[in-house]
Amino acid sequence: MENSLQSNVNKNKPKEQHANERKGSLMEWIRFGLFLLILVIVIPNCIGLTSVSGYSMMPTFQDGNLVLEEKVSKYLTEPKIGDVVTVNEPKQGYKIIKRVLGLPGDTVEIKDGIIYVNQTPIPEISTEGVSVDVAAVKVPEDHLFVVGDNRAPGESIDSRDPSVGPIHMDNLEGHVMFSLKPFKSIPQPISLDE
Repeated sequence: MENSLQSNVNKNKPKEQHANERKGSLMEWIRFGLFLLILVIVIPNCIGLTSVSGYSMMPTFQDGNLVLEEKVSKYLTEPKIGDVVTVNEPKQGYKIIKRVLGLPGDTVEIKDGIIYVNQTPIPEISTEGVSVDVAAVKVPEDHLFVVGDNRAPGESIDSRDPSVGPIHMDNLEGHVMFSLKPFKSIPQPISLDE
C-alpha cells in the first residue's frame, strides 16, 4: 500500500521537478569528478612526501624521516640561502635532499670546514662533521650550490663533489616544509647579515 502511494506521488511530480533532480544529480557527478581531478593531478604536483634515505642531512634529518615538500614556490620565487630543497640529481639518478648554500652568481668556498659565500662565512644552523676544503667555485646562472648538513667527508653527495657540482634549477623538485615523522620544523633560512 505504501509503495503504491509513493508511486502515485512520483507520477504527480511536475516535469520541472524531475528536470531539477536530474540537474542536481549531474552537478553532484561534476563535483565528484573535480574532487578526483584535484586528488589525482593537482595535489601530487603541489605537495609531496619524501622519505629521507641515508645520513647526509644529519642532524636535521635522520634516515627514515618522512618530510613534506611543496612544489609550487619553485615557479614563483628563487630559493634562499639556507632553504632545504629536494633535487632530482640526474648524474646520480635519484632525488636528494640538501641545503642551499649558494645562489646563481655567488662564489662558494670552504676553508678549515667553514663555508664562505662571497667571502662571508655562513652562520650555520645545524650541521654535523667538518667538511674538507673546497676551492672557490662560482655558481653558474640558473644553478644552486647545495650541501648536506652532514659535512663529514663521504657522508653526502652534493655540490662539493666535482662529479656533481652546482645543480641546475630545472632539477629543483620542491622546498621541504617540515618533517612529519618525527614531527618537527626546519630551521629558517640563514641570513648573511647576522
